[in-house]
Amino acid sequence: MEPENQTSALEFFLLGFSQDSEKQSFIFGMFLSMYMVTVFGNLLITMAIISDSHLHTPMYFFLSNLSLADICFTSTTIPKMLVNIQTQSISITYAGCITQIYFFLVFGGMDTCILTVMAYDRFVAICHPLHYPVIMNPRLCGLLVLVSWFISLMYSLVQSLLVLRLSFCSKLIIHHFYCELAQALTISCSNTLVNHILLYTVTCLLGFVPFSGILFSYTQIISSILRIPSADGKYKAFSTCGSHLSVVSLFYGTGLGVYFGSRVSPSSLKGLVASVMYTVVTPMLNPFIYSLRNRDIKKALQRLLERTPCVQ
Repeated sequence: MEPENQTSALEFFLLGFSQDSEKQSFIFGMFLSMYMVTVFGNLLITMAIISDSHLHTPMYFFLSNLSLADICFTSTTIPKMLVNIQTQSISITYAGCITQIYFFLVFGGMDTCILTVMAYDRFVAICHPLHYPVIMNPRLCGLLVLVSWFISLMYSLVQSLLVLRLSFCSKLIIHHFYCELAQALTISCSNTLVNHILLYTVTCLLGFVPFSGILFSYTQIISSILRIPSADGKYKAFSTCGSHLSVVSLFYGTGLGVYFGSRVSPSSLKGLVASVMYTVVTPMLNPFIYSLRNRDIKKALQRLLERTPCVQ
């Protein structure tokens, strides 16, 4: 029991960004602002979809799940970083680090799965419009979300349990602002071969398979749009998936930047910036991307704000 007690008493040190007090004040204000915008924006989108019966469709059902996943995804890392800056501490407990790794993988995986499901939804809507109500029925939509949760939860649980069996001896320094799994494995004094095999295998599967599905869907979508004779029809068809395509590009672009950047230089500033884009900026921009060019969302938000009582 002694080694286990020693392990559970360990603390990891998150170096994150600059330790300069003046820069930390700026970093605190910037990340707090981005976090508040992320939570408020995604929560507003979710409330608008729930409150407006016109938006009770598969596309907006998946969008509300994506917004909730984005709130949770950002909340796994930013609050702890803000607390550390405020308390002038760079430490996180062993239990806190494992918990952060688990939930980061859960909600990161959910983002990937939901984006893939949304691409399939747009594929059916544009390529098989007459069969859309039959194919994308409430039962299938609920099942797709449940499967997404199951995949994310199971992978995260297995990966976290494998981390729990590792020993950490010294130099418990993580060159990041959160407990990043790959870097946590590098500072372990145990054999991490199984962990790395699972990490790279599932990362490829959760990256390549969904991305291939999205790529196939949009190949078919573009092919169908090009066959539409009228320019107005083409514009209307493309506008229904333009927002999703923008989010996918931002999500996978920054995600690949983090992945390849960490392979080249795990502790570089470029890697940290890429991680911020992936974990903070992308979830923050999603509500704006989906609301600025979407008339239905704009009208739903307007009706929601009109129903909200004003404090005199």
